[in-house]
Amino acid sequence: MTDTKLTSRDISEATDPFVTFQEWLSEAEKSEPNDPNATALASVDADGLPNVRMVLLKGFDERGFVFYTNFESQKGEEIIGQKKAAMCFHWKSLRRQVRVRGEIEIVTDQEADDYYKSRARGSRIGAWASKQSRPLESRFALEKEVAKYTAKFAIGEIPRPEYWSGIRIIPTYIEFWKDGMFRLHDRIIFSRQDANADWDKTRFYP
Repeated sequence: MTDTKLTSRDISEATDPFVTFQEWLSEAEKSEPNDPNATALASVDADGLPNVRMVLLKGFDERGFVFYTNFESQKGEEIIGQKKAAMCFHWKSLRRQVRVRGEIEIVTDQEADDYYKSRARGSRIGAWASKQSRPLESRFALEKEVAKYTAKFAIGEIPRPEYWSGIRIIPTYIEFWKDGMFRLHDRIIFSRQDANADWDKTRFYP
């Protein structure tokens, strides 16, 4: 077990969940061997059957937590269709976890364009070449699509596909979990009715 604590204060003293999340993420960036911004993203389909997969957090502030995807993908269709999603960050090196739940919104075109332009050229080509979550006859067929769009966008900027953008989870629930001796973990929950309401903080039994 570990008694790892926040650099500046104990979790029970936290008053702003976004500040606390930034502190925890910053510590994870120093200790996690790969992708400290990796998060399990949960959604449900039209029948209520859940789905979960790993994605990368690409931004967050007091408005919420942002990731990018193909809106025609399984996760894109499920999240936009239900207008709700959840995330779970697990930093094994720190024995900490953060859970986020809330409704979603699509980021602005400017936000999406700025992030898309920051991606490697090959990743921008990939956004055009991959018909995400749909059947693929062979690896060669994917490589053929990559070659097609590489030739198409050989010169100049690569435009962002209309079906590719960012989704922001606007949290109404953020839970901070920290490992404790004998499974007597710390669980601090911030909750609110909506994005305009103040946060309530509650300690939960582990």
